[in-house]
Amino acid sequence: MSTSILPSLVGLGFDVTRTPVWDTTVQQAISGKETRIAKRTYPSWKWELSYSVLRSGASYGELQQLAGFFNARQGMFDTFLYQDADDNSVTAQVIGTGDGVTTGFQLIRAFGGFLEPVLAPNAVANVYLNAVRQSSGYSIASWGSTNPGLLTFTTAPTSGVTISVDMTYYWPCRMSEDSVSFSLFMSQYYKAKKFGFVSVKN
Repeated sequence: MSTSILPSLVGLGFDVTRTPVWDTTVQQAISGKETRIAKRTYPSWKWELSYSVLRSGASYGELQQLAGFFNARQGMFDTFLYQDADDNSVTAQVIGTGDGVTTGFQLIRAFGGFLEPVLAPNAVANVYLNAVRQSSGYSIASWGSTNPGLLTFTTAPTSGVTISVDMTYYWPCRMSEDSVSFSLFMSQYYKAKKFGFVSVKN
């Protein structure tokens, strides 16, 4: 699993499509009644970016940078990290309640009231026990570790204690396809109409 971050390039277009994707099996009886089976606990997220300008050559190298990043991932094979413009940080996010025994708590974030695990923390600025900031006594597993995004205390928080964090985070992703098209529209100026990728859990 790679920890490389998708480069931020000035030629990124304004339109960014983000799509939550669930997986549901629907069986319909002759009567019209349905049986629905949810096959996922959390959605995967799809992003589609478009780059209106990618400058080539020694002076800028934006085309080379993006193409090199794609090829270094070997298309869909390897993962990378993406920072979504509107879903990359939380403040005072409650992640659990102590019971006096448990030491590990998965980082999570609420988005529109829906909770999802955070697997690629960027920076956990503060950890709180009952709103009191902790300066030590914990560790955080990064993306690529056995339990990514797990906050582990040296000593289990006492029963009833609320655990919360301030943090920024990335989305672990892989490419949607094994190919990407770059179109030359002027000397040393390219564009990529579709640059797609999807979130992953491992």
